[in-house]
Amino acid sequence: MRKPRMSDEPQIGEDGAALNKNHGTYLVPGLQRGLNVLEIVAAARKPLTVTEIADSLGVSRSSAFRLIYTLRYMGCLELSSDDRSYQLGARVLNLGFAFLNTQSIIQVARRDLEALRDATNVSAHLAIRDGRDVLFLDCVQARTGFQSNVNVGARLGAHASPLGWLLMSDIASRDIATLFKGATLEPLTDKTPVTLQALMEKVMLAATQGYIISRGFAEQGGCSVSAPVFNKDGAIVAAIDISGPDSAFDHSKFEDFYKPEVIRAAGLISERLGYSGN
Repeated sequence: MRKPRMSDEPQIGEDGAALNKNHGTYLVPGLQRGLNVLEIVAAARKPLTVTEIADSLGVSRSSAFRLIYTLRYMGCLELSSDDRSYQLGARVLNLGFAFLNTQSIIQVARRDLEALRDATNVSAHLAIRDGRDVLFLDCVQARTGFQSNVNVGARLGAHASPLGWLLMSDIASRDIATLFKGATLEPLTDKTPVTLQALMEKVMLAATQGYIISRGFAEQGGCSVSAPVFNKDGAIVAAIDISGPDSAFDHSKFEDFYKPEVIRAAGLISERLGYSGN
């Protein structure tokens, strides 16, 4: 658990919570709205017009246009081919890759993800939690057979993902309740928890078992085996999985082969991060 900082310096948090008693003084609304524009365009996964952005942001078209103009000037937005809508610019991608490159866990985990992929012949992934999302940091594709459709930088609702349940399994229940307060738990399959109580049960299962074997939890016709990664302090800092379509797995080997291989790989990564198992 992180120790509280003993100063008035602004802290970085998640999901819009006030970070400091001087929140109103420190917060720059214009910058916040500009970043909100980028989030809106990213979530849409298609170019958006000024009107669409203004409506999503809850501001006038003129205010939205000024934000868009500034973001275009900075290279964070660009005009799409129809000359009337906007999409993310290359600078956002560069910032994303710069963030990923600072995550040393990617380099630490890579060899073990590759070994896991080679042992199971199933694509392997590394992910962290970012607020209410699972953020994929790395993907090692299967050499033959079915390739993963998960890209580096992809996000998935933590409530709907076995990776997410594991990543939340060392968080207090009250903190999970706060994290998802007011959120709609959108179902991905008929096995997705859509209430806070159902989500808590999945997280508790993940905490008790220390792994999750998934059959159709996050995607119809898909399977995965997931395990957590710990740092030197014993905190869960990431999770890994192997995942693919049903046909990528030998269903007689989930317990005796796939599960031990994933847990072993997660353990090796944890050891490289300084975890002693105590």
